[in-house]
Amino acid sequence: MPAQRPPRRPRQRAWVVLLPLLALGLGLVLAAGTGTAPAGAQQAGGQPSGAPSAAGLVPASGTGRAATTAPPASGAPSAAPPQEWITLEGRRVLEIRSAAGAQPLRAAAARGSAMLRQLAENPAVAPEQLVVREDPPYWMVGVEGADGRFTPQLAVDERAARAFGTSRRDLAERYRDQLRAAIRQYRSTHSVGAWLRSTALASLFLGIYLLWVRGQSHLERRLRHWIIQGQSPALAGLRLGGNTVLNAGQERSALLRLLRLLHWSLLLLASYLLIPLLLGFFPPTQVIAEGLRGHIRGVLEGLLNSAVGAIPNLLAIALILLITRIVMRACLDWFGAVERGQLQFRGFYREWARPTGRLVAAAVLLAGLVIAYPYIPGSGSRAFQGAGLFVGLLAALGSSAVSTNVISGLMLIYTRAFREGDRVEINGVIGVVQDRDLLVTRIQTPRNELVSIPNATVITSPILNFSFSNREIQRPVALATTITIGYDVPWRQVQDLMLAAARSVPGVARDPAPLVLQTSLNDFHISYELNACVADVNLYRETLSALLASLQDRFAEAGVEILSPAYQANRCGDASTVPRREPPGSGTADGPA
Repeated sequence: MPAQRPPRRPRQRAWVVLLPLLALGLGLVLAAGTGTAPAGAQQAGGQPSGAPSAAGLVPASGTGRAATTAPPASGAPSAAPPQEWITLEGRRVLEIRSAAGAQPLRAAAARGSAMLRQLAENPAVAPEQLVVREDPPYWMVGVEGADGRFTPQLAVDERAARAFGTSRRDLAERYRDQLRAAIRQYRSTHSVGAWLRSTALASLFLGIYLLWVRGQSHLERRLRHWIIQGQSPALAGLRLGGNTVLNAGQERSALLRLLRLLHWSLLLLASYLLIPLLLGFFPPTQVIAEGLRGHIRGVLEGLLNSAVGAIPNLLAIALILLITRIVMRACLDWFGAVERGQLQFRGFYREWARPTGRLVAAAVLLAGLVIAYPYIPGSGSRAFQGAGLFVGLLAALGSSAVSTNVISGLMLIYTRAFREGDRVEINGVIGVVQDRDLLVTRIQTPRNELVSIPNATVITSPILNFSFSNREIQRPVALATTITIGYDVPWRQVQDLMLAAARSVPGVARDPAPLVLQTSLNDFHISYELNACVADVNLYRETLSALLASLQDRFAEAGVEILSPAYQANRCGDASTVPRREPPGSGTADGPA
């Protein structure tokens, strides 16, 4: 049966299309609201209709001349001249560093911007009508009518020319050319044909964007369906080095989240790039578009400059880590040779090699990280400093218990109390040491229980090592057991029976031979202690159990009663507690007579 297709997802949210449409609509509204003024007739005297007056940028007689003729103070330190801009629709056209007369620089720039806007919107004024004439002590930029009448618009004095390091005439001609170019560009971009062309281009790019959104949404649904079906061997799970990092379900869930994140990230990026593109087609919104493009360009340049600037530091970090890795590897190999016995040093035991190598490698790694830290990009920022302070606070809060266990672990290592594989008894726990870390010691009991004991507890507890004597002095460890026998039994007979029982146990070592000691003459019996060495310390419990069973068998065969517990009164003819021998295969046992 073919797999059912997943239900179609709802349409993309409205903002995906709404934002570009709003940008296009804003441009069209501004286009409809910005019209060109109708051509008017020339005013009397040859001045174009609607031409701005000369007030503001041209100083009044007297004040301006006095201001320009005043010499600068001798010996005054030179400073960077202030500057303002005459703009047209937010675009910078003319830079002014000194206003004629006593008018403020910012006010002169504002009036100049209004003057330029009026000239650009007045079709009766041709750009070629902007001419330059001398009117000492100024050079004037103004509009020359058909009848030769000159209307000044902008005055350039010696102070303004000196601020640019040129002559008054050259600066006036530069202003004239810049004004002509600004007016021509304004009229070319505000014509009906230009608006129609901009609208068509904006519609074209908007259509391409909508096709892109539709195609990306279709591809996203196909990929989502492919991931949900999970029929590809690539979706069977993620394995690294034989370990399952993610099973099939977790892998599909992670891929779906990644697909969703990638899908919406691409849509957001395309929408953000489309908005300045659409706004840039319409002159009233080109300044906004340039600001958005400048922001994007600034972010990209910042990222690129940061990446390029970080390359030397990254190379330095890589070199430091490479050297650190080589030194760590050399240390581990050197101490590994000591552990294998290939290198020997007087007073340095082989079991010290592995932990010492780890400590030296950790110290080398820490030194490498400390040296490489200043080269990490952003290591001097407040974020890094705050993170370091937080880590230091956590280390201070938890360092007491951790440092105690670490120091105890080092003491256990270098005092050679035990090693991995030894049979020990620590704090009442008997077993084989499976792992010895800086923090805990793990012991496997005979019942296959793994007990973890903090090293701080181990260092303060008695440690009984059953494997140390056989490894260090080549003598097996001995086990001891005590029995009590009455005074009516000769001690030599008891000794022979106990020695025979010990020799019959396979786990008892023949050298040294078992030994019987009389440890106590009690009121009603004598205490005999049997000492026998264990051939294999890992079979300590099994050997002890077999020895106790053999003792019971030997004394029962000899008819000797083991007085445990002791009898403290004469028995009134009661039979002995020695078990009678059973005939082979009887399957029953007689009670006491």
